Amino acid sequence: MATVEYEIDAAQASNDVEVESFAPLAEKTERSSLVIVSFNIRYAVGSFLITGSLLRRIGLRLPGRRHALIARHIKRAARALSGQRRFPRADVIALQEADKESLRAGGHHVARELARELRMNYAHASLNSPRQEEPKAKQWYLDFEEHIERDDEGDTGIAILSRLPLLEVERLELPWSECAWRPRLALAARVSLAHRDVHIFNLHIDPHASTDEQLEQHRAVIERAEETYAPTVIMGDFNTLTRVACERVRSFLEERGYRTPMPTNVATWRAGLIRLHPDWIFVRGLSVARWGVMKPLGVSDHWPVWAEVELERAV
Repeated sequence: MATVEYEIDAAQASNDVEVESFAPLAEKTERSSLVIVSFNIRYAVGSFLITGSLLRRIGLRLPGRRHALIARHIKRAARALSGQRRFPRADVIALQEADKESLRAGGHHVARELARELRMNYAHASLNSPRQEEPKAKQWYLDFEEHIERDDEGDTGIAILSRLPLLEVERLELPWSECAWRPRLALAARVSLAHRDVHIFNLHIDPHASTDEQLEQHRAVIERAEETYAPTVIMGDFNTLTRVACERVRSFLEERGYRTPMPTNVATWRAGLIRLHPDWIFVRGLSVARWGVMKPLGVSDHWPVWAEVELERAV
């Protein structure tokens, strides 16, 4: 059967948000639950963050193979997220580090190509990284990332992919401190679940900030989310790199009515023997039927985290 595509109103693609659809008309049907996923895809370059950094420092970048490598990883991610690798099929996906045509991503538009593979709608917001800013010194353990060069016409960003139509897509600039060379943002969208609006917020919190500064970024999202009483999902890469950071961020959200099925310190990121818990899913006005971590995947140093959610029933 041929795929029938539908258009999203271009007026929704405002404030530097790119919106497009590869979803068939059949996906407009109502449903009673959603499988939501948060995944820092790290431009689909693979899982070897530290090893890759060490190889680059001795001049082994393998640029000629990068395009094909990223293409394979996008297809691998699509197979997993479509329910073909022991995991439930994703309905809504929040991506972080979704590069758009950067050299380090081999020229791929990661979010768009993944959405096309999955036949989903997508919204993508680029960071609009200022090229005139020189990167500042970072903690040594955060200095393994491959940088986007100043003359690179591509950029990184965040995205929301959905099998259901994305409504009222909105870009949210987050407060930052000493991070002008890499702004932080969130992406918000609305989907319909059983004739109710569900608000989705995708966050990529600054790893170089103190925990207090990270909480200010969360506060900006919470204030926007509190403008509605609709069921809400807040998920993404919170960059909680210590147990104390995990506990403080968790308490901050729980005190404001959000909850997560994830125990503190569950591994969602790996490098060698190191395991951290930077990736989270929090919900309000929704119940979680089941959840999990998709590992191993081999597409990123992060593992996707997922939850099946449904509307809370009135007591």
